Amino acid sequence: MSGALVIVNPGGRDKIYQSLGNELTAIEPPLWVRLISGYLLDREVPIIILDTEAEQLGSVAAASRIAELNPLLVLVVAFGHQPSASTQTMVGASQLITDLKQQCASVPTLLIGGHVSALPEETLQLTLADYACQGEGTITSFELWQSLNGELPLAEVRGLVRRGDDGTVVYGPKAPISEDLDSDLHGNVWHLLPMAKYRAHNWQCFGDLASRQPYASIYTTLGCPYRCVFCCINAPFDSNRYRKRSPEAVVQEVAHLYQTYGVKTFKIIDEMFVLQKRHYEAICEGLAALPFAAELNIWAYARVDTVRDDTLPLLRKAGIRWLALGIESGSEVVRDGAKKSFSQDDIRHIVKSIQAADISVIGNFIFGLPDDDALAMQQTLDLALELQCEFVNFYSAMAYPGSGLYVQARQLGWELPKSWSGYSQHSYDCQPLPTNHVSAATVLGFRDMAFHRYFADEAYLQMVAQKFGTDTRAHIEEMASTRLKRRLTEKQAQQIDIRVVATPL
Repeated sequence: MSGALVIVNPGGRDKIYQSLGNELTAIEPPLWVRLISGYLLDREVPIIILDTEAEQLGSVAAASRIAELNPLLVLVVAFGHQPSASTQTMVGASQLITDLKQQCASVPTLLIGGHVSALPEETLQLTLADYACQGEGTITSFELWQSLNGELPLAEVRGLVRRGDDGTVVYGPKAPISEDLDSDLHGNVWHLLPMAKYRAHNWQCFGDLASRQPYASIYTTLGCPYRCVFCCINAPFDSNRYRKRSPEAVVQEVAHLYQTYGVKTFKIIDEMFVLQKRHYEAICEGLAALPFAAELNIWAYARVDTVRDDTLPLLRKAGIRWLALGIESGSEVVRDGAKKSFSQDDIRHIVKSIQAADISVIGNFIFGLPDDDALAMQQTLDLALELQCEFVNFYSAMAYPGSGLYVQARQLGWELPKSWSGYSQHSYDCQPLPTNHVSAATVLGFRDMAFHRYFADEAYLQMVAQKFGTDTRAHIEEMASTRLKRRLTEKQAQQIDIRVVATPL
């Protein structure tokens, strides 16, 4: 379709997740593809969305499809489904652009995403993209389309980063972020997405694994006011702004997805949904009033220090069945260093309170924060086992571009991943940071050991069987039988502290 703009969600799940990507991971509607697409449609730009991840298209096949469309411009949106996924998504994004250039070299490409915004010059150096975007991507996409149509000088396109005629990198004027989310970033382009192909994470549907489809992810806020050293969420926004949609718009979107596509299983993609009480309470009151509220299965993020006991019953009535908590470490010293200042007792109380409200907890823990040593990592694993969250994510600390850790790592000369896939928690070439006390290999080896230690714990498995049924227990045991291959630990496993790794089951 000559003159149209193709907006692509790149794939590459096999390199990012290894075999885990086949069945266990979620396949989510791409948030920023939706938001940019809605912004462009409102301005009468002809668009086509190609979700190569959901369609399970390889980069060559996706490039062929794009070439057949003969678009005026291709937007490759490498945001991922959470902030830390942006860099790893660059694997599929770069390959797609390379394959597209081989088939149709004249089609201009614009790369958009968190990693791109944090490192625009490097993005242009390491990919064949014609342009990079510094910022959200909405204004830049529209103005570049205008420029290619001869309506605006290229130098005036806001947020655009490009190569000059002399090979130097040229920055356009800064693009402002959108203030009216309901009008500018509504993302109401569901009719252009392959809705039947999205699926929830396995853990969200414990007890009813068949309910993973249909599925949708929505947002109610953008940004985060906190400054956690390991987080890169605010890279595209260039500030710690916390912007909100209207509660009415959120409730209407959930109703639309339920009534039009039969979606009951949702993710609220906000980095921090349970934060401002007036905002999330209004949304929950609206959701709880829907006639199908009892059918909803929603999960959302919270912090230990933002959850309030008195709001938990309302959250549950609104269909929120899972809350993800960033517990991070079992060591108060390590948490303080990561700017997560709450006590062990605070953590225990909040986890128990959430579970008492019939809401399951997914605990997020990080091994390898700057002050971690072998003892502190063991304390983190011990706390996870004690809390007995219904599910856990064990991460190794990464210096994600756009985060404070990335700046620190560059300043100190620490080894960073040699490839974008090295920023994936589950890839073969995963390369976490060393700490002030232990090596990167030790961190990664401990993380992988901890994962299998947790999901083989008999007390945990008995709890799961009692709450979700024996089929779910069997599913978890099968999940935990998958062992990730790791380049970093294959040759260095003997260096890991055997006393720590061999903690008895």
